[in-house]
Amino acid sequence: MPDHLSPQQRHANMAAIHAKDTKPEVMVRKYLWHQGFRYRLNHRRLPGKPDIVLLRYHTCIFVNGCFWHGHNVAVDGPDADIANSECCKIPKSNRPFWVAKIRRNRQRDEEVRKKLADMGWFCITVWECDLKPQRREQTLQALVYSLSRIMLRLHAKPAALRPEEEHLTMAAEEETEYRQ
Repeated sequence: MPDHLSPQQRHANMAAIHAKDTKPEVMVRKYLWHQGFRYRLNHRRLPGKPDIVLLRYHTCIFVNGCFWHGHNVAVDGPDADIANSECCKIPKSNRPFWVAKIRRNRQRDEEVRKKLADMGWFCITVWECDLKPQRREQTLQALVYSLSRIMLRLHAKPAALRPEEEHLTMAAEEETEYRQ
């Protein structure tokens, strides 16, 4: 099926899509702000300029559009075609271009995540389709839960026990079996 838009109209449509301040990104930012999280946007000193950077949590959040980052598409090999997924439909017109573009985006995303991990940063990806109304609340709550777990991992320090106390399991009471 040929494209119903002229090449000039298609170009104008695609050029109007911005990389910053997308609706899904703003949605995540507002939720995090109302939950008390403070962050920086598009930190230039970090690889990939993550959408949201929580310095205190040493965490980068990428809010990815399903189409641009090939969410759930099957990539069989470097020369193979990409199969559509539920949330990512590859255009039929100029398909080789779009397949190559999505493949490059996915490869770049993987490289950026590896660089950030090597620098000691945690990376979280939030997908556009997970922010649709039926899954939005669950996704955002899972994000806050993940950030809480990261904070615990970063700031939890094991208690230093003296050698004679290593066998103790509780500080105040003996272990007892409780019956209901």
